[in-house]
Amino acid sequence: MADQFKQGQVTANGIDFHTLEMGAGPLALCLHGFPDTARSFRHQLPALAGAGFRAVAPFMRGYAPSAAAPDGRYDLVTLAQDAIALIDALGGGSDTILIGHDWGAAAAHFAAAAAPAKIRKLITAAVPYGPGIFQAFVTNYAQQRRSWYMFFFQQPLAEAAIRHNDFAFLDHLWRDWSPGWRWAPEDMAALKECFRAPGTVEAALAYYRQSIGAALNAPAHPSGAAPATAPIIVPTLMLHGRDDGCIGTELLAGQEAYFPRGVRIEVVPGAGHFVHQEKPDAVNRLILDFIKS
Repeated sequence: MADQFKQGQVTANGIDFHTLEMGAGPLALCLHGFPDTARSFRHQLPALAGAGFRAVAPFMRGYAPSAAAPDGRYDLVTLAQDAIALIDALGGGSDTILIGHDWGAAAAHFAAAAAPAKIRKLITAAVPYGPGIFQAFVTNYAQQRRSWYMFFFQQPLAEAAIRHNDFAFLDHLWRDWSPGWRWAPEDMAALKECFRAPGTVEAALAYYRQSIGAALNAPAHPSGAAPATAPIIVPTLMLHGRDDGCIGTELLAGQEAYFPRGVRIEVVPGAGHFVHQEKPDAVNRLILDFIKS
């Protein structure tokens, strides 16, 4: 399937990003999360290209074959700076569509808050905006259970655990987070190929250690530790799988407070955390309808 995409490289924010691309027209930039790669958007790139967009999905910083961070930075502010720099480097203007899943969603939220003039529409999946996740660490037992891996990733043995038994950890996460998904063997094989590359595991864990870990270790109460409180004035579509085993749908409550120009929330039945891969036809319809609205 990857053969249908043009492969490229672009330098942005000091990182050489490897990209998958399809189509021509205004930019639709698609940012993946963990544990995932640019192939995450293999169903969305053709749909966006067919709708008249230049759809580009980079491998995020540190995810091979994109380069590791020369300064070692993988914090959320830096990820947002990557998104903004990628828009500029790819020639996107104020009509750019920014799409993100998981960590890509978090980066997209921060980018839209920081540079709204560069983004016409924002579409995120699986991760709400704001400090709700940190509040849930304190108050929500169900989310505490779901988020065990975030705390585990702060420990030095996490690297070995992920690599054990040919990266079986990744199979288990996908299964736990999207319990109804039956992915193709080549999808997991591509993910493990990325994670076998030197440095990818360390980079992926650094996302959690430098953002989640830093917030948890802040002197403030965890419920106020996250900096994600700036309003997002970009019109936003937020997607979430009803059966998400990573982030519960209850964390979507109160999102409207952060989006003064409106946020449309769509909970997709029969889907888990990887909603855009599990239900691509439904998700693509929602995305294209929102873009056209």
